[in-house]
Amino acid sequence: MNQAKNYSCQRYTLSIIGTFYSLALLIIFAATGLSKVLEQALFGILSKHYLVLPAYLLVISLAYYLLDFPLNFYGSFLLERKFSLSKQKFGNWFSDQLKAGVVSYIIALVLIYAFYYILENNPQYWWLAISLFWIFFSLVLARLTPIIIIPLFFKYKKLSDEDLRSRIMRLAEKMKVRIIDCFEIDFSKKTLKANAAFVGMGKSRRVILADTLKDKYSADEIEVILAHEFAHYRLKHLWKLVIFNSAVTVVLFYLIFKTSNHVLSAFGLNSLSELAALPIILIYFLLFGLATQPLGNFFSRKLEKNADKMALEVTGKKEAFISMMNKLAEQNLADRKPHPIIKFFFFDHPPIDERISPIK
Repeated sequence: MNQAKNYSCQRYTLSIIGTFYSLALLIIFAATGLSKVLEQALFGILSKHYLVLPAYLLVISLAYYLLDFPLNFYGSFLLERKFSLSKQKFGNWFSDQLKAGVVSYIIALVLIYAFYYILENNPQYWWLAISLFWIFFSLVLARLTPIIIIPLFFKYKKLSDEDLRSRIMRLAEKMKVRIIDCFEIDFSKKTLKANAAFVGMGKSRRVILADTLKDKYSADEIEVILAHEFAHYRLKHLWKLVIFNSAVTVVLFYLIFKTSNHVLSAFGLNSLSELAALPIILIYFLLFGLATQPLGNFFSRKLEKNADKMALEVTGKKEAFISMMNKLAEQNLADRKPHPIIKFFFFDHPPIDERISPIK
């Protein structure tokens, strides 16, 4: 088994184990009554009841992190170093973990507060109101991510290669894409993988190049990569994904609305409005995510193929596209030709060989 296959196989295995491990922890936490015990204990300890939800979320988040730490540590730290994909020190890795945990906690707190507030004040159509709020919040988050969240983990600076910057700006103008500027980030401090992105919404849209890509790829290869990213915008793929994910969100909350009473009774709970029912809601999210992931992956792969097609039509750089794909596969240890079942469940992009073969 070559290095890329070995790396990918371990990633798939860890993902499967992690998913079912998380599901088992949630079921145990709810079925044993620990969730109810924690809720009652916090109401007894905290005189201000509005503090119970953040305290409950903090306790279960910390408990989950500790229980999941061995898998997380191996998958995101040891495995990357084992395959020479990262030189990050443990202290820097753990610092990123803390920052990611704080960001995730704040986002989760906002969404869960909104969930319980709407549930209490709109008992008949809460599922629709919550869906709309979550969709709106995801759009706000997409706009703020390049401004607030990415700088927490990477250092931004304007792209120093002025020739490359001018080339990217001309490409954006040619493809009728408005961006505020081109930036590079210090990706190499965390990983040796390569990446580029077109992020943000509205006035926050910008190009981000990882230094691991900028320093190792030709200008033609970088142009093809960004033509692909700009094609997503030109073909309105972002909005298609928003519509798809919004539909999934609405269906999920409607499913909870219609079936939760039966599920809650099996766990000895009476209502979704109980804080102790939160693990049940998370179980819904986990199982529904597993069920819809293949469909989401299939839809995403279709969009990626269309973006590849437009990128090649705009640039005409077939050789640069092929060389860029081969470099990415080697640098990122990509599984070039996965088993169909693996592709079905895990791949939201077409495998590298599939992206190259129609061009040769």
